[in-house]
Amino acid sequence: AARGEHSAPLSRIMVSIRRATVDDLFQMQHCNLSCLPENYQMKYYFYHILSWPQLLHVAEDGSGKIVGYVLAKMEDDVAENAEQHGHITSLAVLRSHRKLGLATKLMQAAERSMVECFDAEYVSLHVRRSNRAAIALYTRTLKFEIHDIEAKYYADSEDAFDMRKYLKPDRAGGKGREKGAPKAVDGEVATAVAAEGDGEDAGGAIVEEDTRNMPAQALADAPTDRRADGISNGMSKLEMK
Repeated sequence: AARGEHSAPLSRIMVSIRRATVDDLFQMQHCNLSCLPENYQMKYYFYHILSWPQLLHVAEDGSGKIVGYVLAKMEDDVAENAEQHGHITSLAVLRSHRKLGLATKLMQAAERSMVECFDAEYVSLHVRRSNRAAIALYTRTLKFEIHDIEAKYYADSEDAFDMRKYLKPDRAGGKGREKGAPKAVDGEVATAVAAEGDGEDAGGAIVEEDTRNMPAQALADAPTDRRADGISNGMSKLEMK
């Protein structure tokens, strides 16, 4: 940059995506605390990294600081002959490192690992029907589709979109609405994308963890209600799962 011009610090620009280690968990927790009002004890992070170490990824800046993370898992209640699939538990990017596409890169890293390590057919997540920023990020940027609508899914009775993305080339595209989610939701998605663009301006998404099928020890560390607090972008609290 020319003399007198302001440029972004190198530590903001030089960010790498890598697989998380146990040594990263405290910084991941700090990232969660910085982005979310709903927080988790350290045992909850250990449960994920000990069960699915291949799926946890972090964004690390040039100074070694963790500025984003994705917490993911494989669903272990899959019936015989059913499709193996993963689930996104939590995704966050610090405000200081938003608009760099880190949320997308973290998600893509987790998705690749699901396929390479577990032969996953698809990845799922839930999002509040009112969370336009998250819907824009997942549909436009990350190419998720609405699989179903779960009525009154959240503690405050708001509906959730069950969103899925098929991960293999022969299954990708056109598979999202297998259970017949009403096409009327297309209008809602279009409105969200028009209002929020690609969603990256919000710096990613914070996804409520799915507490189903978790050991009692891990459940003790999970939130006591089913609320999810979503993209923390300094404006309003956008909730998703």
